[in-house]
Amino acid sequence: MPRRAAAHTGRRASVLAALAVTALTATGTPAAATSAAHLPATAADGGRTMHRAFVKAAGKYDVPRDLLAAVGYGETHLDGHTGRPSQANGYGVMHLASNPANRTLEKAAAITGEPLSRLRRDTTANILGGAAVLRSYADRLGLDGDERDDIDAWYPAVAQYSGTTGPAAARYADTVYAFLTHGFAATVPGGEQISVTARPVAPEKGTLSATSGHAPTTPYPSALWVPADAHNFTVGRAATIDKVIIHVTQGSYEGSIKWFQDPKAEVSAHYVVRSSDGQITQTVRDSDTAYHAKQANASALGIEHEGYIDDPSWFTDTMYRASAALTRALCDKYGIPKDRAHIIGHDEAPGTDHTDPGRYWDWNRYMGFVEGASSSGNSGSTSNGSGTNGGTSGSTGDGGSSDGLGFASYPLLQSGASGAHVTAVQQLLNTQGFAAGAADGSFGAATLSAVKAYQTSHGLPAGGIVGPKTWTALLSAGSTPTLRQGDSGADVKRLQRSLTAALGTTVDAVGTFGPVTATAVRTYQTRQGLAVTGIVSSNTWAALHAGR
Repeated sequence: MPRRAAAHTGRRASVLAALAVTALTATGTPAAATSAAHLPATAADGGRTMHRAFVKAAGKYDVPRDLLAAVGYGETHLDGHTGRPSQANGYGVMHLASNPANRTLEKAAAITGEPLSRLRRDTTANILGGAAVLRSYADRLGLDGDERDDIDAWYPAVAQYSGTTGPAAARYADTVYAFLTHGFAATVPGGEQISVTARPVAPEKGTLSATSGHAPTTPYPSALWVPADAHNFTVGRAATIDKVIIHVTQGSYEGSIKWFQDPKAEVSAHYVVRSSDGQITQTVRDSDTAYHAKQANASALGIEHEGYIDDPSWFTDTMYRASAALTRALCDKYGIPKDRAHIIGHDEAPGTDHTDPGRYWDWNRYMGFVEGASSSGNSGSTSNGSGTNGGTSGSTGDGGSSDGLGFASYPLLQSGASGAHVTAVQQLLNTQGFAAGAADGSFGAATLSAVKAYQTSHGLPAGGIVGPKTWTALLSAGSTPTLRQGDSGADVKRLQRSLTAALGTTVDAVGTFGPVTATAVRTYQTRQGLAVTGIVSSNTWAALHAGR
């Protein structure tokens, strides 16, 4: 893809620095531009309303089509929810917001000339409005025509679209670029399929960084810390903590965190869990009273889960496991019984008028994870990947192994991350001859350098972000013995871990090749276009070693 000329880099550097501190104000109406890349046409193109809307908006405002789709996917999974507002009063596929902190809905109306009512409810108008807002940020950044063709140049504009600043804005943009890195496919309301093909990206971040402090005095030290505004919670508690309340955000992860920082919101939760990778952010200390469940606030800990109650695609296996591990830690810390009388939904809280987490929330599955039950293997939703800093993902599923490499999931990690997953990456890199420094669980400069060197040597996108491909290659490295059902040992455990990373679904690393592992092998072979035998031979190992 085209790269910007050196003369442009210095010009935009000062703007990038400013963006890390404060939000930009959109001005002007972008000029018409060339058409963007789009999906192949099909015989049923007449029904591809959303596809055509993305192509039209990308062409009119010269925003890369896949970038526009990735922003929408991160905001809403491309579901406009028939014009109903999110918790942050955002609308449509592109989540055009109208709240005191973020007025992209009004901004889109000013640029496009579309009435607010149409932008809220009409998918084509909403996508056009999202493209217009993104282009206005690109214009303010000074991106010229050639630069707008470079998807990596849009990172600061995407960060601005989040409606927030600093590390939160960078995490939002990192999520969008993770969707571009790994690709995704979504079936939207009406049955239309929208997809983005995976590609290497190297976004130009300037001074933006997702590095964030960790939560103080929490039983869950891997959580990030982004404090809610002081108007949205009360310091201290009037009652003993005796329950955990499960919520669904009715919006995006970063959008919800931002909403809790708005002094006019008068709402907050103690924790927020991301759908794609189980990343957890704490926004209110456990010892303080968050505003999340009316009469139960004084005695409850509130956990918000990214998504919408009418769309089960948000409730991924990774989210369930990460949240359950958090709930288990909170119950152990505060002596809360691990049962449905004390771990309840928002709809079950006294005095509530809310309906979350809704009918798609799988309580049996969730409580099984809270109680420590192991997954049976390939059940549940899978994720196409996103995120940045990792977090803890529940039970290890590792048969009691103490080598620190076995997890129920392997989330995306980047510079600034910390925790057990980072320690595992460092250990794997060092073992394989890439100097990541001490295996201390802190993703610093040495680890970043080692990750990039490893990715380059293995033909992987060398952006320094550890995603499914890099995890798969790292975990599968080693000899290539033929394995089949009935086998056992360390090589089987290595296989099970690498399949967990490659498939995005837990394959318990117990070291015994049983029916669940055989099914996972066949699934992987099918996805890779290999002979579907359920037997792991050199060609299956080669695909795993390549991070496929």
